[in-house]
Amino acid sequence: MRKKFSASLVALSFVLTSSITAVAQDANYSNKNALPEIGVVASDAISLDKEMIVGDAVMRQMRGQSPVISDPVLDEYLQDVGNRLVVHADNAKFPFEFFWVNNDAINAFAFFGGHIGVHTGLMRRAENESELASVLAHEISHVTQRHIARRMQAQQRSSPLALASLIGGVLIAMANPEAGIAAMQAGSAASAQLQIDYTRSNEQEADRIGIAMLARAGFDPNAAASFFSTMAEEYRMVSRPPARLLTHPLTESRIADARNRAGDYPRRYLPINKQFELAKARIKARYSFEPDYAVEYYEAAVEQNVQRSKEASLYGLALAYMRDDKTEKAKKIMDELIAGDSSNLFYLDAMTDIHISLGEPLKAVNLLKPHVTHNPRNQVLALNQANAYISAQNYDEAISLLKDFLLVNKDYQIAHQLMSEAYQKSKRFSQMHQSKAEVYALYGAYNRAVDELQYAYNFAGDDHLIKQRIRARIKQFRDQEERLERL
Repeated sequence: MRKKFSASLVALSFVLTSSITAVAQDANYSNKNALPEIGVVASDAISLDKEMIVGDAVMRQMRGQSPVISDPVLDEYLQDVGNRLVVHADNAKFPFEFFWVNNDAINAFAFFGGHIGVHTGLMRRAENESELASVLAHEISHVTQRHIARRMQAQQRSSPLALASLIGGVLIAMANPEAGIAAMQAGSAASAQLQIDYTRSNEQEADRIGIAMLARAGFDPNAAASFFSTMAEEYRMVSRPPARLLTHPLTESRIADARNRAGDYPRRYLPINKQFELAKARIKARYSFEPDYAVEYYEAAVEQNVQRSKEASLYGLALAYMRDDKTEKAKKIMDELIAGDSSNLFYLDAMTDIHISLGEPLKAVNLLKPHVTHNPRNQVLALNQANAYISAQNYDEAISLLKDFLLVNKDYQIAHQLMSEAYQKSKRFSQMHQSKAEVYALYGAYNRAVDELQYAYNFAGDDHLIKQRIRARIKQFRDQEERLERL
């Protein structure tokens, strides 16, 4: 779906980053411009309302151009870990959104409006959930302390949206280097990336606040130092460090300081976290490894029991078999796993895909039904059940479930895609085009969204109420574009 409008978004990214060279000339600051330590004072640089608007615009751009993963199971897991930290954060002014980027680099990044991206490569290298949480806590601290806004405040000659647009282009380069190179040529990419490098004081502040948050949330406060050490050791001999180390410089003194700060809190020896191991296995089997290698890797892991969690190894092997079109082998494994943990969302998701693949969608419906009844707005349960209903040609049930889900998850891409599919297969073309419009809007492609709504209008016939709603939505999309221009 991205490919249909990726060219226009590359052009947009190029426009947004056109001010890179001018801004880069001001990258070095003297001591007189040292930033204050209280994050909320940056409100005169950009208000919280505008920060939300700009963050939403950047997120839409990233969905369209970078390899953002739409995976309900992984999204649910990452959001859960993030939320467990956010409830212990100070100055959390808005809901946080955590998302995955399919990139093997060790990296994570934060930007306006509480958006935090995590590369799959970082998850692959993390040894335990506390190490993952230590990175999230650090990025949450950058947001709550408003470090980007404070940088803008110091950079008086740049308007808020000019720098925010610049950051948007650089974030895309970080998430997808190929797209970034296409959008930022002539040697400006390297200097542009420096624009979101945080000052040493910002990094120290984020480390300090993040480790305290980590401890309050019940994670091991020593995890930050241990993950720092892992990164430093892995890249000690390479000529070019990963993006994470370029944007978050890692020195021996910083590692030592993290260890010292962790010493202020009691050490926690936590057991192996099953959900973390399953999420890590899913990333390897579905996103990091090629299908053939994934099968070999997890067959060896199961045979040799090299993974810390046998269940995670079996789960990874089942996913690898599914990618390699060995569905019956996958089903045999998943039958065993789900018998021992019938409410596990990772397992329910895999079993749904297996039943649909085998042409048995009603088995998936019945498997999920009691769980959906208990928790109807859980994204894993609701979206899998909707997918199963569509496969069973029960479009009304799918649409009803998705409408309810979208009431509280209005920006969830897969839900709109499933809704569009259900409407298309049930030959409700006006509603189908309306759902497609919502998908395009999530990518920031408002012109394409308006086109879809105009198609929807033509299919609406004599239904004046639907036509009125479509006209209102067209106006909303155009107003959103104009609002960004006015900023």
